[in-house]
Amino acid sequence: MRTDPRLQIITETLHRLIPGAAPAFMSVDVAETLPGSAQIRNTWRGTPAGLAEKIFAALYGRPGTRDERSPLEQADDAKRARHLGAEIAALHGSYSALTSAPWYPARPGDLVHVHYEAAGEVAAAGETYVLDEGRYEGTLSVRLVHCSAASGDEALGGCFEVKDSDEPLTEMWFEAGPHRLTIIRDGRPVHIGGPR
Repeated sequence: MRTDPRLQIITETLHRLIPGAAPAFMSVDVAETLPGSAQIRNTWRGTPAGLAEKIFAALYGRPGTRDERSPLEQADDAKRARHLGAEIAALHGSYSALTSAPWYPARPGDLVHVHYEAAGEVAAAGETYVLDEGRYEGTLSVRLVHCSAASGDEALGGCFEVKDSDEPLTEMWFEAGPHRLTIIRDGRPVHIGGPR
C-alpha cells in the first residue's frame, strides 16, 4: 500500500520542527490550561507521525479509507439508490477537490497519465496526455501522446482528448477518477493517484 504524499509532507514538516532531532525519538506533548480554571488541563501525547495522521484525517479523511470508484460511478450508485443528497455530494465534492487542489488550474505542458487496472481478461493499460494552449484565450486542449492498450484496443485510446476547454481535466477527473490520475508539472508529480 502506497503512502499518501500529503501525509508524508505533513510528517516530514513536523520532523523538521526540531532541527537535528532523530524522528524515531521525537514526541509531541501538547497541554493547555482552560480559561477560568488553573486546575484543569487538556493533554495529548504522541509521535510526529501520529500527529501528522490526525492533521491528515482532519483535512482529507482517514488515510486508506477513500472510495476507489470514480465520482461518476459514486453518483450513479447513489442515483440507483434514489439518494439525491449522496449523488450531489459525490459530484460537488469531486469538483471541489479538483478546483481546490494546490496545483489547479491546469497549465500548458502538464502531463496527465490515466491508469486502468486489469479487469478480467483485459490487461492493465495506461494513457498519457499533454495539455496544450487552446485556440481561444484561456482555453487548453488535451492531446493523447501515448496509449499502452493491448493490440487491437488502440481505438479505445484518446477518449479524454478535448479541444479548447476552460476545464480540460474535469472529464477525466470525473470519469476515470482522481485515484487513476497522475499529473506531472515541470517534471514533478503534483497529483499522484493510485491505491494508498
